[in-house]
Amino acid sequence: MKLTTKTKGYLLSLLIVLATLGVWQWATLPQKVYAPTDPLKLEYSVLMGDIPEFTEPGALVASQKSEFPTPSDFGQTAAKHLSNPFYDNGLNDKGIGIQLGYSIGRVLLGFLLAMMVAIPLGYAIGMSPILGAAATPFVQILKPISPLAWMPIALYTIKDSNASSIFVIFICSIWPMLTNTAFGVASVRREWRNVAKTLELSPLQTATKIVIPAAAPTIVTGMRISMGIAWLVIVAAEMLVGGTGIGYFVWNQWNNLSLANVIFAVLLIGLVGMVLDMLFGVLQKKVSYVE
Repeated sequence: MKLTTKTKGYLLSLLIVLATLGVWQWATLPQKVYAPTDPLKLEYSVLMGDIPEFTEPGALVASQKSEFPTPSDFGQTAAKHLSNPFYDNGLNDKGIGIQLGYSIGRVLLGFLLAMMVAIPLGYAIGMSPILGAAATPFVQILKPISPLAWMPIALYTIKDSNASSIFVIFICSIWPMLTNTAFGVASVRREWRNVAKTLELSPLQTATKIVIPAAAPTIVTGMRISMGIAWLVIVAAEMLVGGTGIGYFVWNQWNNLSLANVIFAVLLIGLVGMVLDMLFGVLQKKVSYVE
């Protein structure tokens, strides 16, 4: 049976995962500790209590477990979290499902607010060259600013950590959607706009029946980029403001020196980000068209 290209790709991905697990297992094998062969160092180690008395030089003293979690340790941690993801025992002890729920809720709310502003404004900029020329300097100045640079201003003015996180998502999500919407609208063929004038369509009908459907692939691309940035930023924002969320969970577990929990959360962040991107990928295919 001949394998398809996609199947070969999946098999290669599986091979990479197995190889990574193998290297991980090898790198976290217990380290053997031997007694010093130098008499002075051996005597010093005995006096310090590092090795038992009467130990022979070069003898095997102990087998020291790696401080980095093994694949087995990680598997046990993952199973523990996934077996009961929605428990709530207080502020610093919530299930991973609840933490993810807080983060996803903040991202979606900030993203929807950005969409409500960016798409209409981007449409107006794309339809009006004068407005586009006026808005370009402001967009070019504000777009490169790191979203986290807005956090101190948000915390000072809003005075609420949760609302500040949502504001950061809003401010980082708006620019890709705005610029892509403006570009997509401005790129709509003039002939199609002339058809709208010939048919005497209203501005609303022109927008909903001609311009937005034609610009939809570019608009969804901007939304897809914005969602990726939003999910990236929320983790860092929650590390700063604390309280709840997957970012706070990562920071809290790092403070507890629980690397297995940190690795599990990092992989979960990646999986959620992949799912969100796949959803926008499906939406992008739905609105794409072949000329």
